[in-house]
Amino acid sequence: MQKYVEATGKTEEAAIESALRTLGLDRDDVSVEILERAKSGFLGIGSSPAKVKVTYEAPDEPEEVLPQQEPKAEEPVAAAVATREETIQAGRPERQASAAPVQPEPREKPAAPVAEDETAARITAFLTGLLSHMGSTATPVVRLGEENTYEVELVGEHLGGLIGRRGETLDAIQQLTNYSVNRGQNKRHRIHVDAEGYRAKREESLERLARKVAGKVVKYRRNVTLEPMNAYERHVIHTALQDYPDVTTYSTGTEPNRRTVVAYSRGEHR
Repeated sequence: MQKYVEATGKTEEAAIESALRTLGLDRDDVSVEILERAKSGFLGIGSSPAKVKVTYEAPDEPEEVLPQQEPKAEEPVAAAVATREETIQAGRPERQASAAPVQPEPREKPAAPVAEDETAARITAFLTGLLSHMGSTATPVVRLGEENTYEVELVGEHLGGLIGRRGETLDAIQQLTNYSVNRGQNKRHRIHVDAEGYRAKREESLERLARKVAGKVVKYRRNVTLEPMNAYERHVIHTALQDYPDVTTYSTGTEPNRRTVVAYSRGEHR
């Protein structure tokens, strides 16, 4: 189910950070709607804070949504999590390298050692049971990432069914894992679930899309509204363009048709 909180701050970003601290969540775990933009007023008179609405997912008990048969297509798990959003119609991420003239820092880094702590054990136990219910023989490999994050790679053959249409099934698996492992715990851990390097390829595809759209926005000084996408993909767009000159981004609409707007801006705060 979906829940939300409202928060205020001197700027939109300050209000968002306030809500995230209250929830104990990260930006890509939530969907943000700007209710009121901050106003500076004149000499401090007539100023007003920004107000935002932060929506997050609180799924039901995992046992109630686990499919019992082997997923021949992507629909079973994606349909089980009814609150998943439609993603942008950019298709599956391309496998070829980016054509950008300046290559970013390589994404591939030496693999971190396999995590063997209590949290890693809970992650492994939950995913092993979930994958078994789905009829998959994939094996979860858990590594400790940065900033209290666990990176999970599903290893095996024929993993397309675990990824699903534009990553919807993989997103559902990740959501269920985060909910199950963190439920009742005093300290919350971020858990990323990936298969066949899909996440990195998808991010690269979205980042290229963001830069291409931003170039058109600046050239023609006209806003561009992207196709509906989920909270994580919107976060990728926001992050990719947060330092792009004369461009700002914000989200509009309601789930599951929430969209990101790339807008022409002259130094306005986000």
